[in-house]
Amino acid sequence: MRSLIFVCALLIASLIAGGSRCAPAPTDGPPDDAAIRAAAALIGLDFDRAERDSLAVDLADQRESYDALRANVPDNAIPPALRFDPLVAWPGAADSLAAAARAPGAAPNWRRHLPAGVERPADPAELAWLPLPDLAALLVSGQTTSEELTTLALARLREHGPRLECVVTLLDDRALARARAADRELAAGRWRGPLHGIPCGIKDLLAVPGHPTTWGAEPYRDQVRPELATVVARLDTAGAVVVAKLTLGALAWGDVWFGGRTRNPWNLEEGSSGSSAGSAAAVAAGLVPFAIGTETWGSIVSPCTRCGATGLRPTFGRVSRHGAMSLSWSMDKIGPIARTVEGCAMVLDAIRGPDGHDPTVIEAPFAVRANVDPRSIRVGYLAALFTDPPDSAADADWDLALDRAALDVLRGAGFTLVPVALPPRDPYPLAFILSAEAAAAFQDLTLTGRDDLLVRQVRDAWPNVMRAAQFIPAVEYLQANRQRLLLMEDFAALFAAVDVYVTPSFGGDGLLMTNLTGHPQLVLPDGFTANGSPRSLSFVGRLYGEAELVAVARAYQDATDWHVRRPPGF
Repeated sequence: MRSLIFVCALLIASLIAGGSRCAPAPTDGPPDDAAIRAAAALIGLDFDRAERDSLAVDLADQRESYDALRANVPDNAIPPALRFDPLVAWPGAADSLAAAARAPGAAPNWRRHLPAGVERPADPAELAWLPLPDLAALLVSGQTTSEELTTLALARLREHGPRLECVVTLLDDRALARARAADRELAAGRWRGPLHGIPCGIKDLLAVPGHPTTWGAEPYRDQVRPELATVVARLDTAGAVVVAKLTLGALAWGDVWFGGRTRNPWNLEEGSSGSSAGSAAAVAAGLVPFAIGTETWGSIVSPCTRCGATGLRPTFGRVSRHGAMSLSWSMDKIGPIARTVEGCAMVLDAIRGPDGHDPTVIEAPFAVRANVDPRSIRVGYLAALFTDPPDSAADADWDLALDRAALDVLRGAGFTLVPVALPPRDPYPLAFILSAEAAAAFQDLTLTGRDDLLVRQVRDAWPNVMRAAQFIPAVEYLQANRQRLLLMEDFAALFAAVDVYVTPSFGGDGLLMTNLTGHPQLVLPDGFTANGSPRSLSFVGRLYGEAELVAVARAYQDATDWHVRRPPGF
């Protein structure tokens, strides 16, 4: 509180003095009474004169500390000494995870998941549209090669990438070298798993040494980082071939980056949404079989919805973020975007688990099974959202008939659906947790004025949000996280009754709630809006319950064909 008061006082004093917003205020004495009163009023506090006199010297001392810290702002890769633990509100979490890890089939045998009898299409261009499991089967059977698939992906990225504005950097030399190595291994009988030889893209906030890692933002467009992101290293180990670094909205917000606006392949007049803009657009347009995205608050769910892709936001702590841009240390998550649920599961299995770098990541089982008895999974649905659209839902994007049809599909697959409700707790007062952490991660942009280089300068964009976040008191940030724990306890109670619940992807407060609590979400297409863009359905699971999530979502997807539709012109 006192820290915030003094920051406010200094900024106000600086503006009154006519200096720039980045110019340091005088530090040769305590702030005057008018500055303290103005700063206190700004954040809703009221001190009497004696109290203001008492705290003035402390505020001056704190400003000296701020000056010392700002003289050595840490690199974006350095996390705070505090970390978020999604399991803290789950009674018996350790025992549950340990028991699951000991259960038979705790690790999937992906050979059992490869489809049988897959034949190479007569038209080689059709390879671009096959789902990941089919491509894996063709590679194992020798009907295609990694070099052929990689060359095709690079050609399609060159052809269609400029229209979609979805590519930042092509990794031709690296990709072709890895593809040829994958083919040599396959010829020798060494199969690394279902990603072996499959081309893919990565969101350009993942570091690859020797190549720019731009974070989609003008201030970083020439940045080359020395570390290799753990996710990329694990894709390499799995035999996947990273062919491109794909666009993201600047600093992981939206679809506008320093080179333009990434497009929805179903409607080129419309943005792809974001922030995993290029990853979703490239998969939906058949440019890569899968891609890596990230989510802090909707950045996988939203572009997958807009572009008609399938995406999996894993549990917080499932996938290491080492080598990824940090936006919010307690909310950032990395996950796959693909054409099918099965493809997402294969990718998640390859990239999950501890790496010794990201201390939030734990070893948790991922027991994907080929055949699941639907009676063994308790499935709920957010009844209110399948009855009436919420006030926040756009008319063009809401279709109760499609949503209710999705429930019928699940019932037809053998699941018994029970109505559930989200906790009656407003999560939006907690949303500034993200703003505070993002403002800390990129405070150097605010202090130096380089935030002016970001393309979007409207009120609802990072430059303004990060400036405003400088006024969030540490006390209020901690209070918000205490309320967050209560929300986590609410969800622990909800998931005591069900393993998975189904929901329209938007509407209600579930997207923000579950990003705050760390729960996994799987999003897939379930129809089209009135203007011809895809729309989506989501499945939300228990913490580290991605296996059940995959089973339920796969049953829905296997019974529908929305995911095989193709945008015209690609």
